[in-house]
Parts: sequence; C-alpha cells; structure tokens
Amino acid sequence: MTDKPNIRDLSLEQIEALIVSQGKQKYRARQIMKWLYQTGATSFAQMTTLARAFRAEMEERFTASEPALDRVQTSADSTRKVLFRLGDGLAVESVLIPGKNHWTACISTQAGCAMGCLFCLTGQQGLRRNLSPSEITGQMTMLRRHTPEGLQIKNIVLMGMGEPLANYDNTLQAIRILTSDHGLGFSNRKITVSTCGLAPKIVQLGQDICVNLAISLNAPDDRRRSELMPVNRKYPLATLLAACRDYPMPGRRMLTFEYILMAGVNDSLEDARQVAELLRGVRCKLNLIAFNEFPGSPFKTPTPEAVSAFQQVLLDHHYTAILRASRGRDILAACGQLSGQAAAGGAPGPA
Repeated sequence: MTDKPNIRDLSLEQIEALIVSQGKQKYRARQIMKWLYQTGATSFAQMTTLARAFRAEMEERFTASEPALDRVQTSADSTRKVLFRLGDGLAVESVLIPGKNHWTACISTQAGCAMGCLFCLTGQQGLRRNLSPSEITGQMTMLRRHTPEGLQIKNIVLMGMGEPLANYDNTLQAIRILTSDHGLGFSNRKITVSTCGLAPKIVQLGQDICVNLAISLNAPDDRRRSELMPVNRKYPLATLLAACRDYPMPGRRMLTFEYILMAGVNDSLEDARQVAELLRGVRCKLNLIAFNEFPGSPFKTPTPEAVSAFQQVLLDHHYTAILRASRGRDILAACGQLSGQAAAGGAPGPA
C-alpha cells in the first residue's frame, strides 16, 4: 500500500480547493474528474489535457488507485459475482444483477459487517474495516471498464457487504461522486441505500442527500426483530418507523421495506397481518425475499406456497408487495450470502 492520499477520495469541490491552493485554474478539477470517472484514466500521466509539470506534481502527491478485480463468477441465471481485492489484501464482493435491458450493480461499503444479523453470512464474520470513498466508487469504475455489462449498469444499490449508514461519511462522499455530473453521472433516483435500521443516520441521510432508501425489516415485533437483528435493541421499531416517516421521498417515490421470509420464524399469515398493521400510514412498498440458505445457517427457505400466501395478505391490505427473485444463489451471490471469500470456479480478473 502507498501512503499517498487517493485523489478518488475527494469530491469535485475538494479537488477544486486543492487546485486553487496550488495556484492553478479551478476548472482543472473538472478535467481531473472527467479523466478519472468518464475517460477511465488510472494515472495522472494519462491526463493529457493537463500540463506535463502539473501531472508530475499530482503524481508525486496522490495516487488514483482502484480496487483490483480479482475474480468473477457467473450464476446459472446470469448473475455475476465479482471479488475485489483491496490495497491491504482484504476483499469485498459486488454483484451484477440482470434486468430487462439493463443491469443493476450491488456494491459494498464495508469489509465485513458489525451488525450481526443472524440471517446474513456477511454479518457472521464481523467488521474488518470501513471502505474509503475510492473503494466504494472504485467497484463501479472497475465494473464499468472490465465487465461486458459495465456500460449497461443503470441502477446502483448499496446492499452488498456492510451497513452503509455505519460508514456514513465515506458512503455519502461516494454517493456524491457517483451522482456528480463530473463523476459517474448517475441520477439519485437510480441510487438505493439499504440499512438495517440506524434511525439517527436515516434522519441525517434525508437531510444531506436525496436517494432511495430500503429498510431491512424482517419481523413485525420488537422481540423477534431484536433476536434476528441486534440493532433493534438500540433502535426499536417505534424509533425506526418515526425516522422512516420523516424521510423525504419526493414525487411518487416510496420507501422500500425488505422482508426476508424464514420458514417457521416470520412467515405466517398472522405475521403478514402484523406487518400490514405496523406499516399503516407509511408511504412504502415491500420486497419479499425467501431466505437464501448458506452453510451453517439455522434458518430454512419457506415454501413457495407460504411466500405467496404472505404476499396475498399484504396485497389484500392494499400494499405493493413484490416477490423479489433471489438471483445467484448457486454462487452465494444472493441477498445475505456475500462473504468476501474467494471461491473456486470463478474466472480471474484482468491482468
């Protein structure tokens, strides 16, 4: 690893301030951003619209490194799981999910996770460390340049490894770069942040930026949610839902509640009725996800009949309730299955 700071950790405004402090024209910052995020430069030497001396000066002071694309696995359903190697040797995973005429990138914000949700393989590993802004955005820039689907990525979900709101400052900085006209240029309508329920950070996120929000719910009462998700002991459902009700969703956009159905745990018809009552008055939709089993987990996938019956109760209560297909199960790429561990059978990344 190098001790030099990474220019990709800086926003346009921060690069502008840096450039001005060096006595250079402010617009050079926009040129640097374009080279990094739109032209695909991996070093200052490639930024030929900058003076040679200036490039050398920046190369001396900063790195422009990205995570290394280590391995790609492809599921039977075409989902692709990508293992990235970080500068200190740790690894994180991203997932490319096929859609109709587009792809969605599911990216990570932490190596591991400290939240300890019992149904999540990532959460069973504990937290190794937060990712920097450049390691978050770097997953996207590498996917764009080094996968066949890269230019067809239209949506980004921060639902990979880690809790985005527990790495708040770096996640926010990364989102601002992803949505900057001089960065990757994604609309904030195409960015979704997932959280297990860090209520104060939900409030802060709503004040700082406008993106889609998905909340991992998974139980209709505090007792079971606290058993499944330790975060609920600190921020119980009443606190969480108060934060959700205050979260700004302009126009016709809605909050999303993710509900992972586990056989005999939270998938009964009475559970569905309790969910309907719990979310009354919240402008939201529900994504229902059948639990994705992984080695060592005590939970089981419910039957398709149980999932459909649960959904029907919510539909009868006039909720939009979608059965979300779990893609990539055969390569442990589905919801809750990411581990950051290299697996056999994947294709190596670019040299």
